[in-house]
Amino acid sequence: MAGRDDLKLLGTWPSPFVTRVKLALALKGLSYEDVEEDLYKKSELLLKSNPVHKKIPVLIHNGAPVCESMIILQYIDEVFADTGPSLLPADPYERAIARFWMAYVDDKLVAPWRQWLRGKTEEEKSEGKKQAFAAVEILEGALRECSKGGGFFGGDGLGLVDVALGGVLSWMKVTEVLSGDKIFDAAKTPLLAAWVERFSELDAAKMALPDVGRLLEFAKAREAAAAPSN
Repeated sequence: MAGRDDLKLLGTWPSPFVTRVKLALALKGLSYEDVEEDLYKKSELLLKSNPVHKKIPVLIHNGAPVCESMIILQYIDEVFADTGPSLLPADPYERAIARFWMAYVDDKLVAPWRQWLRGKTEEEKSEGKKQAFAAVEILEGALRECSKGGGFFGGDGLGLVDVALGGVLSWMKVTEVLSGDKIFDAAKTPLLAAWVERFSELDAAKMALPDVGRLLEFAKAREAAAAPSN
């Protein structure tokens, strides 16, 4: 089935949301055209494919665009159900739980983490950092419950929550370097710290996650560009 499908991913390499989609495609073993977008000069294809938000990522499947990373992940899992591992469990209740924690990652971890990095005042950054660390502690408990003794949120194999969190992993490591704070601390969140190591060794992660060193240089350059000139 996968061989007959034309897949095109519109995105930029540093985007954690694009990384999520790349992870899902890698896990499913799907081939696709990786189209690098210039967000300062968006292509006509991007504007036509996502006319409402005009944002990446966009997955174009046989000419039909699908937008928003979390929606794209579920679309991939449903359309290519017979290809590679399933990202969502078969049980409806367990699927609902996975979707809850998937949304939690974005709302309670990613949103404050971005505030921590990009806040306009030190107070904003401090509050973002505080909320991000609180979310990590909650996710430690979620991993304990969802894994059922396995190594991932999906149990013995990767699930939707693993992909959602894994997509931001390189950026979390960059944040640790920039801030000097350990986000996934083995002393405070041992299960998540072990999960990070386990996830990072997966072939799909090695294929999809941006290089931390390259991402660090990108972050420093963006920070320097945003700094007010004297």
